[in-house]
Amino acid sequence: MSDTAAGLLQVALLLVLLAAVYRPLGGYMARVYTTDKDSRVERVTYKLLGVDSKAEQTWGVYARSVIAFSLIGVVLLYVLQRVQAHLPLSLGLPNVEQGLAFNTAASFVSNTNWQSYSPEVTMGHLVQFAGLAVQNFVSAAVGIVVAVALIRGFARAKTNQLGNFWVDLTRTVLRVLLPIAILGGLVLVAMGVVQNFSGGHEVTSVVGQTQHIPGGPVASQEIIKELGTNGGGFYNANSGHPFENPNPLSNLFEIFLLLVIPVCLTRTFGLMVKDKRQGYAILGVMGTLWAAFTFAATFFENQGAGTATRAAGAAMEGKETRFGEWASALFATSTTGTSTGAVNSAHDSFTALGGGTALFHMMLGEVTPGGTGSGLYGMLVLAVMAVFVAGLMVGRTPEYLKKKITAREMKLVSLYILATPTLVLVGSAVAMGLAVARASIFNTDPVPHGFSEVLYAFTSAGNNNGSAFGGISANIPFYNTFLGIVMLLGRFVPMVIVLALAGSFARQQPVPVNEGTLPTHKALFVTLLVGVVIIVTGLTYFPAITLGPLAEGL
Repeated sequence: MSDTAAGLLQVALLLVLLAAVYRPLGGYMARVYTTDKDSRVERVTYKLLGVDSKAEQTWGVYARSVIAFSLIGVVLLYVLQRVQAHLPLSLGLPNVEQGLAFNTAASFVSNTNWQSYSPEVTMGHLVQFAGLAVQNFVSAAVGIVVAVALIRGFARAKTNQLGNFWVDLTRTVLRVLLPIAILGGLVLVAMGVVQNFSGGHEVTSVVGQTQHIPGGPVASQEIIKELGTNGGGFYNANSGHPFENPNPLSNLFEIFLLLVIPVCLTRTFGLMVKDKRQGYAILGVMGTLWAAFTFAATFFENQGAGTATRAAGAAMEGKETRFGEWASALFATSTTGTSTGAVNSAHDSFTALGGGTALFHMMLGEVTPGGTGSGLYGMLVLAVMAVFVAGLMVGRTPEYLKKKITAREMKLVSLYILATPTLVLVGSAVAMGLAVARASIFNTDPVPHGFSEVLYAFTSAGNNNGSAFGGISANIPFYNTFLGIVMLLGRFVPMVIVLALAGSFARQQPVPVNEGTLPTHKALFVTLLVGVVIIVTGLTYFPAITLGPLAEGL
């Protein structure tokens, strides 16, 4: 079988798997967030937390709960790293340095999972599974519940109540993430992913040298790393490491995991607003953009310019021969489109335009299909923008899901759209203006590639992705601090804006559909929304893109 045929078969199988679970999982999640019944475990949890599961919250209280819970997570994870040497299962590793500890805490709590360190020589087993893996669950859950709150804003009328954050969070972890993680973790172990508490083994290689083979509870962290669109690896090589991703079958399963919840949440959205067509329309936009970027990344990596590339038949530098060109490009597209940040190949070794495709994919705002929850609420905000643009063209008051788009909503949408690009572009400019930051760029020939590495780092941090171009040393005080701040602001400022938007819509009285209402479930709206996503991103980032990957590639 040719590489092209194998690659196409792989994509087809992935789409079949996603289609198979779309209806059951999407419907199940809709029931999770609409039922009034609490399980026995949940009732015990609420009692311990002092939560009244029947009491709902306004958008302001919901937002404060999100921020308070997340800040506590930052503090606890920071402290856990700082006392690592005194904990069991530390493997004799020292305490994590304070700057790196802050960066890592901010990274995992914000669902970014940026790693400025080699995990197997920095983090002990206890920190890995009791600190990082726990945040993989709860940070993913926080994204989902914010999306659910926005859906309730569209679905409800004349109320200021959006649900209860603590109830939504508990249900997401216990009913959605944990069951899938347990089953998926067993599948990964069966495929060969490591799961133990071993400190490692010393072995003699075939050339007679001694080599340390690290062990650890890898599968239990790998499953939620992908399922929760987190991305932080147990090993430095991430999903390129054979202990995390042993073979092509496990590679395809991991791609499925990182796409499954963001994709199925579109059905949850359609069911909760009582119009399944709306969910299909949003999925259509996400799928169209994902397919376009998958094609572009695969094309550029297979057709990359250069003597070495032509001699090899493809750009194989930095890629695992276990996976090859197609699987590497598919993984890169899926991970940069879902804010996962996991990698099975070195993005820095992609061709200039291939790496630029991954970079631009993140710049869309992680909405194709985006992270767990964050992708859906990001796309819904852009849908509001698209409806507003359509309203301007026909001279009518824009409406979306029977809710009017007034000046208040558009101010919030504008703030949402400007927040992340501001963080990314200002951060990149500051880094390029400081000698200490420029000194961390190893690849300065060609010069545009060095700038691309800095731009990629801040794009990854601001959009809570976590992947990186490897030619930059980010474990210095400037990057640890600045990127940590960008990750936190890039996560929680948009969340607060989304919750404010949800509260604004929930207070409205639905307007009746009439002949002037734009149908937001048809192909015309899907096309309009695709255009808005690309144009808004292109106008914002195009000057920076031309200085980096475009200049290098052309």
